[in-house]
Amino acid sequence: MSIVPKIGVTGLPGVGKTEVLIRVMERLGDEYIFGGMITKSIIEKNERVGFKIVNWRTGEERLFAHINMDSVYRVGKYRVDLKALEEIGIPAIQDAMENDGIDVIVIDEVGKMELESRKFKDIVKEALDCDKPVLLTLHKKSRDALLQSIRNMNNVRILEITRINKNLLPYKIEKILREGI
Repeated sequence: MSIVPKIGVTGLPGVGKTEVLIRVMERLGDEYIFGGMITKSIIEKNERVGFKIVNWRTGEERLFAHINMDSVYRVGKYRVDLKALEEIGIPAIQDAMENDGIDVIVIDEVGKMELESRKFKDIVKEALDCDKPVLLTLHKKSRDALLQSIRNMNNVRILEITRINKNLLPYKIEKILREGI
């Protein structure tokens, strides 16, 4: 019996964590059906000014964080709309867990902004406990209790992405998904 892979990709902001996930999902799209959420950067004049939450399966997306957003939640330079996460991201993860047609759960990103939501933390824990493979990105430096516990889980393989290995990492992740840990 092979172990159901749970793969966490970590690295510095802007190094390409989301791009690695998307490359893996696109390359393995004929073998696996992916579901869950990704976080897309919003770039204006070569500068990141915000993020959108995207349901990978349906393509539904919503503005999640922006430097000019009106919100009481603030993480760094961004104002954050937790409702977008809770109305798009969390249902996408829930669907990926419950839908028998989805093979792999994707959660991008377990980061400082997302961790402001208790509901998000709960769904991440549920996803890691379920019997499907999980592919997630993790904030590198946060000391949040959930991130600390994910890093310490025996069943989660943590891979660090760097500018040097970012082109090879998708192949390593594909191999883990195909063969288990």
